[in-house]
Amino acid sequence: MSRFAKAGNTVEQLVENSFKAIDEGVYDLERELSHDAISLKKAILACPHAPLITEVKFSSPSRGQIRTFDTPAEIALAMEESGATGLSVLTQPYMFDGSVHNLLAIRKAVAIPLLMKDIVVSDVQVDAAKKAGADCVLLIKVVFDRNLAEVDMDRLYNRATKKGLQVLVEAHSGHEYADCLKARYELVGINNRNLSDLAVDITNTERLIKKHGKGASVIISESGISKPTDIQYLKKAGADAFLVGTSIMETGDIGAKVAELYNAL
Repeated sequence: MSRFAKAGNTVEQLVENSFKAIDEGVYDLERELSHDAISLKKAILACPHAPLITEVKFSSPSRGQIRTFDTPAEIALAMEESGATGLSVLTQPYMFDGSVHNLLAIRKAVAIPLLMKDIVVSDVQVDAAKKAGADCVLLIKVVFDRNLAEVDMDRLYNRATKKGLQVLVEAHSGHEYADCLKARYELVGINNRNLSDLAVDITNTERLIKKHGKGASVIISESGISKPTDIQYLKKAGADAFLVGTSIMETGDIGAKVAELYNAL
């Protein structure tokens, strides 16, 4: 039975899937990987070219299946060797074909910061991120603004930071973004994709920064990025880093695509 009356809304479907995965024990890991945290923020600020957070995902709600070959570790290594500043690893099994075990395997293979990318709604997922070797977790503001999570965002944010994890707070709308700046979150993502209807508008980053500024936050532009000119445009608009998934995962030569985007700046 669905927890939500409006089961057709994409955000609520995504949240529903997270609760389903939690109930099924998807995030249960027996042991915690021994890992010294790596700062995603520092890696972004130290990057001499385009700071890329490249995403390991095999499916998405908007595109369906994206890639069926190469192991997560092979993909991650190719990304790291070609200039990725950090990696975003999907751990949501439904709609994304993700897994915390993919995150665990990638942590053992690379030495750059890892973001656990999921629709986080519970302490269980934050704990799993730590155990699997993540350095950062994603919290999507609209999920908490609409009271869809198990607890409020402050609790999950504080739980993550107490475990030594950084937090990337994702906004899409102007009021969400303004709230993030007011809260002085270290890492703020501007998602160019509207999670309600999955439409992408890459100008969303420019529009929000132009209206609200950047405050003290490091701003990461997410979604809709596929070519060097996108990176150049978003950098000029004020973005500090760029999260790129589908356009890399669907290409034949992942390393070459990452290098092309990395060298855009």
